[in-house]
Amino acid sequence: MSFFQDILPIFKKRELLFLESYKESEDVYTFLFEKEKDLTWKAGQHGLFRIIHKSIKNHTRPFSVASAPTENLVKITLGISDDPSDFKKAMLELKQGMKVSITGPVGSFYLKDDSPTILIAGGIGITPFRSIVKQFEVDGNGIEKPIHLLYMDSKKSYLFKDELDGIAKNTSISVTYLDSRNDLHQEIDKLTGLYKNNGKYFIAGPKSMANSISSYLKDNNISKRNIKKDAFFGY
Repeated sequence: MSFFQDILPIFKKRELLFLESYKESEDVYTFLFEKEKDLTWKAGQHGLFRIIHKSIKNHTRPFSVASAPTENLVKITLGISDDPSDFKKAMLELKQGMKVSITGPVGSFYLKDDSPTILIAGGIGITPFRSIVKQFEVDGNGIEKPIHLLYMDSKKSYLFKDELDGIAKNTSISVTYLDSRNDLHQEIDKLTGLYKNNGKYFIAGPKSMANSISSYLKDNNISKRNIKKDAFFGY
């Protein structure tokens, strides 16, 4: 039943009113859209966003929703290089009052039980976890479920850092910032030693990183059923 609940929103399409965009760091931008009252999602899910203000070849891309369902807007954050794709060029051309189309949000990348949880982010893969920890801040209400966020960024830009630190102060969430794969492995070793297969392990980031960390967890005797990778790398 959960599978059908996770994919059912794929049949729901709507348009989102663009509000504003701003730079998070040198090559990362956040885009904000108005949230309609009946739009909801599970923290960590992604939407299929479509450009409708101009005709481009690849007009649809998946992006994790960085805002929590309890926030009154839809936020997506994506990397945009000096030579962006036609899709990202079109995103940068958005003006207040213009719209994009969204299908979803959908997916199974969200917390489902009270198990100890390890969130492993690589670079801009922090976006679904921003939604997850923001929602936990609202729903936690004193719940002492351990959540460990390991955030690796070789550039040390650490998106949403001030916000994540503020959430960590008021909840049972811990945040560790890392800038090398070796340091990340050391932290994973500590947590797999502590929780073993009683924990749930979520990974989001570049495809090569997600696959590598998934393999590393399996090498540490973590069962595949306890590992969840963000299946869509639309960042």
